[in-house]
Amino acid sequence: MTSAQVDQHRDGNEAVRAEGSEGGEGYQRGLGSRQIQMIAIGGAIGTGLFLGAGKGISKAGPSLILAYAIAGLVIFFIMRALGELLMYRPVSGSFSEYAREFIGPFAGFVTGWTYWLFWVVTGITEVTAAAAYMTYWWNIPQWVSALIFTVVLYGANLISVKLFGELEFWFSMVKVTAIIGMILICAGILTVGFSDAGDTASVSHLWNDGGFFPHGVGNTLMTLQMVMFAFLAVELVGVTAGESKDPKTVLPKAINTVPWRIAVFYVGALIMILSVVPWTNFHAGASPFVVAFEKMGLPAGAGIVNFVVLTAALSSCNSGMYSTGRMLRDLALNSQGPKVFTKLTRSGTPLVGTSFSAALMLVGVWINYQWPGKAFDYVVSFATISGMWAWIVILVCQIRYRAKSDRGELSRSEFRAPGAPWTSWFALAFIGMVIVMMGIDKDARVSLYCAPLWGLILAVAYLVLKRRNPEAAAFRKR
Repeated sequence: MTSAQVDQHRDGNEAVRAEGSEGGEGYQRGLGSRQIQMIAIGGAIGTGLFLGAGKGISKAGPSLILAYAIAGLVIFFIMRALGELLMYRPVSGSFSEYAREFIGPFAGFVTGWTYWLFWVVTGITEVTAAAAYMTYWWNIPQWVSALIFTVVLYGANLISVKLFGELEFWFSMVKVTAIIGMILICAGILTVGFSDAGDTASVSHLWNDGGFFPHGVGNTLMTLQMVMFAFLAVELVGVTAGESKDPKTVLPKAINTVPWRIAVFYVGALIMILSVVPWTNFHAGASPFVVAFEKMGLPAGAGIVNFVVLTAALSSCNSGMYSTGRMLRDLALNSQGPKVFTKLTRSGTPLVGTSFSAALMLVGVWINYQWPGKAFDYVVSFATISGMWAWIVILVCQIRYRAKSDRGELSRSEFRAPGAPWTSWFALAFIGMVIVMMGIDKDARVSLYCAPLWGLILAVAYLVLKRRNPEAAAFRKR
């Protein structure tokens, strides 16, 4: 796709722009402050907390709280680095666009396709999980629920970006309400002493049952990969830049809420739960929320948590539908993907890219239904390393952008990351340590085997693409 064709395509989107506020690359700016705030909050809360934290508690005990706090600080550094880039140039498909500008066209190609794959794989797992959660109440074949969920979310994403934002707002509201409710219940038990756990509840559980590091510091370090996985998708707010109303105001506010979100929803929730119920009661495969409700004598908690994790899974799949179409369109506009992905609906949504991704999600659901087990788990494990690749790219781009802006070669961002570039270097070192931990853990090591294979596939594809279309290796600032 030549530069002239790109310009011609953008001119053809005038009808789209006329229907609503003009967005980046032909998109409508249909996401308001309320929706962006909840997208940012929802991105930091998922099944990693509601379900996965049980395994982390069993391995690290109360020290898992510290792991979440340190990882949360690193996530804040990453988000502030992203915020600096977004205020410099708020564009949809931001990660791959910044990679092209500050690293090179090949980096943009790798980042765009890797982030797309991350969300396709995540969407497959989450819609399958959502279908499994439905069997808690009704004996419905999983493939039926998975099909319905996929079709409904696909349709919502095609209608308008505003409808996507509304769905994500309410999905996030459910998760936030559940956590705040748990914190308030635990606080009541600790102060008033009601429920079955009232007589034994005490903050001393955080250090009395084997100490704060009951299994040693080493085991706490090994949980960092699970902790970082729980934070995957927090960067999704960057993809919304091209469709946000007043991004210069809304996005900084959303990013600056990261510290208190993590402090309340992760650190705060775990402190309260582990104070009411000793950490020795938790184990892998069981939600700490369900276990806590049971120990409190509130059996209805299992149904409540099942509804919450169902919501979290649908939220993740909804985000996947949204982001995959934008990433494919960004690649196509830069001649690094089929030009058919550039097409928008009259409401400004990427029709073909979203449809292609949704179709793959349905195929993945069928594969998971036919051949469940380790083979599928290996594919899913790739999500962690591919998600962290986006964080690495954000940090490298911010470091290079800051150097250029300090030299006066580029305009200074209105939302500069505090402590950068040193905070960005620290975050990169931390991610490097997590990757080393993944290499040590035999269960997570397989994701590191997948990464070089995926990189080789992309390298070959890029060489073929570059030979056929030299435009693929050219960066055009939008």
